Amino acid sequence: MTKFQTPTPQINQPLPPFSLRAVLPDASETVLTNENFVGRRFVLFVYPKDATSGCTIEVCGFRDLYDEFRALDCQLVGLSRDTVGAHKKFIEAQKLPFALMSDKEQTLLRSWNLISDATMYGKPVTKVSRDTLIVDKNGIVRQILPKITPLGHAREVLKLVRALK
Repeated sequence: MTKFQTPTPQINQPLPPFSLRAVLPDASETVLTNENFVGRRFVLFVYPKDATSGCTIEVCGFRDLYDEFRALDCQLVGLSRDTVGAHKKFIEAQKLPFALMSDKEQTLLRSWNLISDATMYGKPVTKVSRDTLIVDKNGIVRQILPKITPLGHAREVLKLVRALK
């Protein structure tokens, strides 16, 4: 559960604090906060829903390049509004080597302006913006990639992380 109402992340500013339940690659649960990433670069990618076609393409792109991110001393973490249980199944099914955070209540997603209300096929829906943030070792947001396209996105992020080293 999110503990903070935080402002929207801004480039060259500290990443606003967060505290969310997460599932680790071994299926154990924990709470992740900014403090978990102190002294480490990390990529925080936001995606709409586990086990959907676009999200699976995006997440598996990061999985497939995981060793290259690690070689750059860069952690990966995903964020969606899915439950911890859904994340466990997704991690197992896709053999993900990184954590997925759950914002089931959409508190952080809303405070970061990553949720919007829309209409699809005449029915109201809540959409999650597919954004990625690259954060340096000091907790400063260095890149924000809004509304990305899943295919090839992980490779694009890897290039940006290399350039920021």
